[in-house]
Amino acid sequence: MAHRIGSGIGWGIALMLVAGAAGCVERRMVIVPEPHGAIVYDEKDQPIGAGPVVKPFTYYGKYRFRIAKDGYETLVFEQRVRAPWYELPGLDFISENLIPWTIRDVRYFYPVLNPIKVMPFEQVYGQGQLLRNYGKTIGTPSPDLNPPLGAPPGVLMPPVK
Repeated sequence: MAHRIGSGIGWGIALMLVAGAAGCVERRMVIVPEPHGAIVYDEKDQPIGAGPVVKPFTYYGKYRFRIAKDGYETLVFEQRVRAPWYELPGLDFISENLIPWTIRDVRYFYPVLNPIKVMPFEQVYGQGQLLRNYGKTIGTPSPDLNPPLGAPPGVLMPPVK
């Protein structure tokens, strides 16, 4: 009878160890753009949503985001996410597999969009005139630089009569 009780306790301890080995690390980035409501795109240029947004991530390293909103300059920024101490090599196995509770790693980012600067009509018109005058100084290219189209390179064309 004592043997059965001992084996029951052994099974109970084994079951508690297996249940306790259900560690987990949840990683999330919270992007809160200013102004609120700006659309946030991920590194694959897929829309995540209108800010503030939450994006789960798996790996630590660099992440690239694009944020756009009408009336504001589009912002492309890279954000480096460094691993915490419990995710260093060797310790990461313990924190992800053996700790019996969930570890939550939440990172907050606050990018700021700049309003678009509207140029006055006179300034835009003046820049257009400068570009037009510069185009007149270039001149037309000589015919030697632009051979006539017709035959592909290496094929002789018949003489012109």
